[in-house]
Order: sequence, then structure tokens, then C-alpha cells
Amino acid sequence: MRVPILTAAVVYRDRHLLVLDKPVGIATTAPDAGPSLFALARELDPHAPALHPLSRLDTQVSGLVTFARTAHANQVAIDARKLGTLRRAYLGITARPPSVASGDWTFAIALDARDPKHRRALPHEASRAQASGVKQAHTRYRVHALAGPLAALDLWPVTGRTHQLRVHASAAGCPLAGDTAYGGDKRITLANGRILPAGRAMLHCAAFRMPNPEDGSRLIEIALEPAADMVALWKAAGGDPALLALSVDNLT
Repeated sequence: MRVPILTAAVVYRDRHLLVLDKPVGIATTAPDAGPSLFALARELDPHAPALHPLSRLDTQVSGLVTFARTAHANQVAIDARKLGTLRRAYLGITARPPSVASGDWTFAIALDARDPKHRRALPHEASRAQASGVKQAHTRYRVHALAGPLAALDLWPVTGRTHQLRVHASAAGCPLAGDTAYGGDKRITLANGRILPAGRAMLHCAAFRMPNPEDGSRLIEIALEPAADMVALWKAAGGDPALLALSVDNLT
């Protein structure tokens, strides 16, 4: 069986930061030194003084991953997280639009006892109990556009828990298309009976902002167009691909 060779495009690079477009099908990091975006980053940037990922996207998730190339940049990112000036915006597609067009999801998140690789959302009553291993989590969301049975969601993680956006969307009744681990639809039926496949969790890190490590008075702002499979799904449902664009303005 032939194993596909994955590559990652460089979106941005300066003295302190390296930003890659992560493809679907590869983890950001791998504990066993196996294939990962981090390994690709080291190949693309072998002379970086101290390469460190500032966020981690799940294997199924595409989009922007930023690496600090220096210890100084990593510290700037740590401080920016505390101050709320490091922000990311995601685009998600669901076949079950939320009943309320915008708002906040604040379900606490814990390990799934049935599968430690997965997470589960807790009812608000349980989350207040502060059980062991429970982490508070906060996501802001907004319905961005509609196309047939699909809704495009703007998603802003206020906290950064493992699988947070996927778990929160599922708990809110609008699991991401293709996200079968969290109840998402793998096959989507249009009004005319046509079936559209969703081969992975339809989630994409589309915009990123943080203070420039070179000059803290300025911001690094980067936006990335949606992944091709998300655009194809949207178009097949009758949607205008231009409506999927998520600019850095959505980070405010």
C-alpha cells in the first residue's frame, strides 16, 4: 500500500515566527517521533533556534499552525495568551445549524472514560462540581452563512482545551460535518436527494493574531482561505465559496 507524502506550505516566516498551512491527515506533534507537522516544520526550517508550536490542530483539522522560532517569541505568545491578545478564529461546517445564531458555549470538558483519546462535555450542573480532571472551557460562535442544509460557523476558542471546538459543537447539538467521533454527519442529504460525503471533521483554522515579537506595539495578523474539501462541500450544497472567507477582522 502506497503511503501518501504530506507536505505543508509556508504561509509566513520571519526571525521569530514560522506559520504553516497544516494539511489534513497529520498530527501537529507525535510523541513517538513519527510523522507530524512539527517534523515537517523542522525540515522546512532546520536553522530555527528553538522551534515550538503555539497551538496544536487535530489530525482531521486543517489550517494555520504557528511555531515560535525563538525562545523570545514563545514567551511573547505565553504572555499574549494570558492577556487575551493571542487569538485564533476557525471556520466550521455543520449539517445541523444551531437554533441560536450566535453566542457562547461554556460546557466543561473531561476525558471520555470509554476512549481516553476523546473528550466529553459535561452538563453545567456537573461542571460546577469541579470534579477531578474537569477543565472549564469557553467558545464563542456565530453562524457565518447558510447553504442548503449546511451552516458555516465562525468559532473563537477563548480557552484552548483538547478537541474543544468539536466537543462544544457536538454538545450544542450542531456537530461538525464529518466528525463521526462526536456525532457529526458523514453523509449529508440535500433537498433533491443528492448525498454529499464529508470525509473528515469540517474544521479549519482560518485566522491568527498575536503581538509581533519584534515590536510588541504591532500585531502579526494572518488569514488563510478554507481548505479545498470544505469549499467543495459548500459548493456542492449550492453555497457561494466567497462567503466562507474568514478575515482577520473576525478576530476582534
